[in-house]
Amino acid sequence: MYQAAENRYDTMQYARCGHTGAILPKVSLGLWHNFGGNGDFENMKAMCFTAFDNGICSFDLANNYGPPIGSAEANFGRILSEELGAYRDELFISTKAGFRHTPGPYGDGGGRKYLLSSLDASLKRLGLDYVDVFYHHRMDPETPLEETMMALDTAVKSGKALYAGVSNYDGDTTRRAAEILKELKCPFILNQSSYSILNRHIERDGLKGYASAGGCGIIAYSPLHQGILTGKYLKGIPVDSRIRTDGRFLHESDITSEKQALIAKLGDLASKRGQTLAQMALAWILRDGIVTSVLVGASRPSQILDSVKAVENTKFTAEELAIIDKICTDYGDDE
Repeated sequence: MYQAAENRYDTMQYARCGHTGAILPKVSLGLWHNFGGNGDFENMKAMCFTAFDNGICSFDLANNYGPPIGSAEANFGRILSEELGAYRDELFISTKAGFRHTPGPYGDGGGRKYLLSSLDASLKRLGLDYVDVFYHHRMDPETPLEETMMALDTAVKSGKALYAGVSNYDGDTTRRAAEILKELKCPFILNQSSYSILNRHIERDGLKGYASAGGCGIIAYSPLHQGILTGKYLKGIPVDSRIRTDGRFLHESDITSEKQALIAKLGDLASKRGQTLAQMALAWILRDGIVTSVLVGASRPSQILDSVKAVENTKFTAEELAIIDKICTDYGDDE
């Protein structure tokens, strides 16, 4: 079922998270969509095994992934207990807390009680003693940043997490969080943020600049812009697409004729590069070495294999980058 260890990592490339000892594959697997209670468990296993066999040793979760909430962690915990857990020392597993998870005043935000109790519950669902990264999932303006960072510090120093991370933090708040964690001597390694050809906010809010100066690593989620940058919507909306099967984050109104024209032009460039549109979109994020890893989702193992091939060519000419920028500008994207 698994490749020999000496072959498992041949096709993947790896990068450090800023100036730390933490190393991630350039492609990581996100266990959000398709890992909930309504997913096919055998397909979940096949996707995890395919990822691991191809050097993707980084698996990302959160306390609210599902649906229902918590089911992604429970399903991955089952996969770990049945087979994958034998390779725990080779796995880099992360989880998060910060969005609404339970009813009442202690099930949301950045408070100490919520974060630490949520981590305990996540570890129980996963069947683990520790996770490699514990993230605060979102900025919480109602809670002092010091309290939230001190909770992450407690998680690390208690041995329940090896590293601290933040998610969806802008550049300035990331810098302030990092300063607090440095004072606490707590290893902070990552900001998990959305980033894609069609969503470049981290270039404007200072996060990418902070990371490039060695402040932290970045792991980019939604690199294919909720599936738009796969080309699957070029001829309409497939019945098995996320719009039809989920509909929480991508809607039929998002697929306009202008968006389809943009996708077609990007697809033409990808073809000239010898890549699929999805591969080029992932490679574009990794092009300058500032982003540590791209976090991909999948509904079947073949999509993971397609993503792995993106690391084979992450070099872009100045002309190619200019073409991509012009396409996005002409069609009013780059949100």
